[in-house]
Amino acid sequence: MKLAWRQYLPIVTWLPKYTRQAASKDGVAAIIVTLMLVPQSLAYAIVAGLPPVYGLYASILPLVAYTLLGTSKTLAVGPVAVISLMTAEAIAPLYDVGTHAYITAAATLAFLSGLMLLIMAVFRLGFLTTFLSHSVLSGFMTASGVLIILGQLPKLLGLSVADGSLNEVLAAVHYPTLWLGLGSLVLLVLGRRYFSSLLQNLGCSASWAGHITKLLPVMVMVASILIIDYFPQHTQGVSVVGAIPTGLPSLVMPVFEINLMVQLLPAALLISVVGFVESASVGQTLAAKRRQRIEPNQELIALGGANIASAIQGGFPVTGGLSRSVVNYDAGAETPLAGMLTAIGIGITVLYFTPLFSYLPHAVLAAIIIVAVSALIDIKAIFTTWRAAKSDGVVMLSTIVGVLFINIEWGIIIGVLLSLVIFLWRTSQPHIAVVGLIEGSEHFRNVQRFQVKQSKTVLTLRIDESLYFANARYLEDKIPEYLASYPETQHLVLMLSGVNRIDSSALESLHLIAERVAQSGITMHLSEVKGPVMDEIQRSTFLEHFTGQIFISQFQAFSHLTQAEHLDEDWRI
Repeated sequence: MKLAWRQYLPIVTWLPKYTRQAASKDGVAAIIVTLMLVPQSLAYAIVAGLPPVYGLYASILPLVAYTLLGTSKTLAVGPVAVISLMTAEAIAPLYDVGTHAYITAAATLAFLSGLMLLIMAVFRLGFLTTFLSHSVLSGFMTASGVLIILGQLPKLLGLSVADGSLNEVLAAVHYPTLWLGLGSLVLLVLGRRYFSSLLQNLGCSASWAGHITKLLPVMVMVASILIIDYFPQHTQGVSVVGAIPTGLPSLVMPVFEINLMVQLLPAALLISVVGFVESASVGQTLAAKRRQRIEPNQELIALGGANIASAIQGGFPVTGGLSRSVVNYDAGAETPLAGMLTAIGIGITVLYFTPLFSYLPHAVLAAIIIVAVSALIDIKAIFTTWRAAKSDGVVMLSTIVGVLFINIEWGIIIGVLLSLVIFLWRTSQPHIAVVGLIEGSEHFRNVQRFQVKQSKTVLTLRIDESLYFANARYLEDKIPEYLASYPETQHLVLMLSGVNRIDSSALESLHLIAERVAQSGITMHLSEVKGPVMDEIQRSTFLEHFTGQIFISQFQAFSHLTQAEHLDEDWRI
């Protein structure tokens, strides 16, 4: 009991074993991730509707909290594109962007998200995230990427008006901003594709070429700052970040106004669920590559702590990001301490280097954002999903449309509800197959897919779905149709190998089916009943009235019920 607290503080298990070699690898990874994280954090704060420096604030204490509480060796926590967009969607209708009230509300939202995650951890509700199917999540990510890009286009192109005639829009374009933004975008796109190969051709190792390529946003950012600084006459009027406060933010408590919390609560719930799904999927993927594992419930605690830490530092909601985590992994991070070292790097940046960003153009940040979130847009997945299963394709498209034309919350809700409706529709009409014996074996397969032997007097129906109240009536209606197609049937065997669960409504339906077929001189039997289903049957009164037999295997049932038959005469092939 005295050591029970250790399971909630994973650092105490790996820190005593920390080695100099691990420290060296963590240090290198931290430097690379820090350099990558600075432009990303600045950019995602803008997506969230906050001053750029708040992205740096949200990248310090959350990393420290995750180092103490997290179970992934390489997950890097901080601002991410999708959560930043959800933050803006939640707060923009309440307060003007960039105001003190807006900033305070963002911190409150982070606190509520962290609280939600901790509550989920206490009640072990991580399973709720499974309601976000791949179709919903993929559609949501694609639509979010589109929204973020559309929101950054005016900044990228130097547009001061977004509406009006073509001539009015062109007249409002600030061409120095346009060329700076488009130039940065082209460099980032081409660099992502060709820069690594170029470096390798120049003799750089593949590993370091990849690391350097990841730092292209830093290079573009520095180049743009130098252009603004050294060529003011050519860049006059270009919108820049401006003065950024130097020094670490003061620790504050979020505002706990009841009305504000009630308004932010739905968004906080969605942000916590979406953030956990994204973080857990990234963490599990990277852990599997090193044959490690993460603890989902502890990850809820770690992300909850990271969001509360962000809130008390004046930040906004955070989660584990894909791009920075992959960079952390590729850079060789050995332990979560790489995250704490990254936090120190960000802290040093905030203390001493923020004045360097005062000449950073918004157009360049827009280009960095567009290139970063373009990976979220997966058009190919829409066609692939549609070809594989049209119902899943409908869910994905509905989610995309909902996010794009209503809002993020309703887009996700529409996708989840539609997924549940489709699930209920599928399970309410379970697949039922007439099966026969494959000659020379003990296996039974669908008569429409395999050449099998069938008995004229024994009809076997395999049910490929758990049975419950929603499909019980369907079973009552369909079985008579099958019996009508096999008029010589004397024994009906329900093969339940595909039934994992059964409820009282389904047991009542099975009882009614047995009674009805008995009136036609047919005896109903069961075969291959799984343990949990058998437990339910034995706890009910079903066996008190059941006149048939329950067989361990379908082959046993078939052999027993057809032993009196002259197989050469009475079997179908």
